[in-house]
Amino acid sequence: MRKSIILILTLFHYALVFGQDQLVEDLDNDRINDTVYVDREASRIVCRLSTQQFKKIQSKDIDVLNENAGVRATKNGFEFYNNWMRAGYSNQFRYDVKTKKMQLIGMSRYEFGNAMNDGSGESSINLLTNDYIGNWNYFDAKKEQLVKIPTIKTKMVLGKIYLDTFNDETYFNYAGKCAAFYEKNRKLH
Repeated sequence: MRKSIILILTLFHYALVFGQDQLVEDLDNDRINDTVYVDREASRIVCRLSTQQFKKIQSKDIDVLNENAGVRATKNGFEFYNNWMRAGYSNQFRYDVKTKKMQLIGMSRYEFGNAMNDGSGESSINLLTNDYIGNWNYFDAKKEQLVKIPTIKTKMVLGKIYLDTFNDETYFNYAGKCAAFYEKNRKLH
């Protein structure tokens, strides 16, 4: 009996930790379930859509794929997330009826900064409107306190990105532009 309980608890824990690797849901709005998952061996996101005869559509290589990466359902598609101990990001994909592809429509990121929370905050971009919003903080050493930078609202154009052209460079490009906005607004503040 004790071994059965331990086995059940172990399997339950495994499902909680690794269950986010695959999502089965209708993504292309044809009332037939599609599948999207993280292929950890290939280090890619893989999607199989019923409207594409379940052909394997995959991202480019994701070189920095964390154990805490996975996929989850969103209102209109799915989200790929990749989290570390003090930072992380997510990418929202939605089926584009015109191109019959999964399009990246939004990105967000967060950072806790260093031990003093310098550089902590979060940001997001709507890739359909190019609207960027950033809420960031810096540590003022003279005042010995964390200071919130006024919310950054601006445009950021990254172009159209689809699952088959997505990789972690997409995120790093966004993070680099986001960091430039942070530095510019920190100096102004």
